[in-house]
Amino acid sequence: MDKQAFLFDMDGVIIDSEPIHFAVDMETMEHFGYVVTKEQFEKYVGMTNPEMWADVKREFGLSHSVDEIIEYQLARKIDIIRHEAFEPIAGIRSLIAELKQRDFAIGLASSSPRVFIEAVLTRFEMLGIFDCIVSGEEVPRGKPAPDVYLEAAKQLGVDSHSCVVLEDARHGVAAAKAAGMKCIGYMNPNSGEQDLSQADWIIRDMKEISLDELFN
Repeated sequence: MDKQAFLFDMDGVIIDSEPIHFAVDMETMEHFGYVVTKEQFEKYVGMTNPEMWADVKREFGLSHSVDEIIEYQLARKIDIIRHEAFEPIAGIRSLIAELKQRDFAIGLASSSPRVFIEAVLTRFEMLGIFDCIVSGEEVPRGKPAPDVYLEAAKQLGVDSHSCVVLEDARHGVAAAKAAGMKCIGYMNPNSGEQDLSQADWIIRDMKEISLDELFN
């Protein structure tokens, strides 16, 4: 049997961080002189920072550079992660433990910058758990392109068709399917209105995941 792998998105899957992202992104726009609603940011869930802010900069005609915007935004997010109380999404620790027990390769493929990924995983004492970590900013194209998931499979030494992905965002599901992987769509109510209809399975609770069913 080919080696099998389980790949995690991070935001909205490992940590319920979309409320942080929405709040800080709105605060960031206000800092630069614009009022933007949470709903206006929902379409960007799952995308990388550079891609999102390049689009926002074009739409609103921001005079500041994308790098300046991200520098302000990212500093605020990391400060929140380091100083406020957070726990992983319910059921994630036990899911990872079961995957480890069954000797599956596990990877994390997130659109977030590596510095934010490492801040979250350090906070949860999970930094050494994953067999590979890939940021969407480290590949040519972010989600919904498949690059981040294809790179994770490559680093794990597994065929993409032997991977199952856990995602909460429309762009992430599209990326997983474009990579030729099976995908679980996790309906996180805090991730906004996300169309997960492309996913092979849709769940509302991590307890609904059956590894026997996924890898049958």
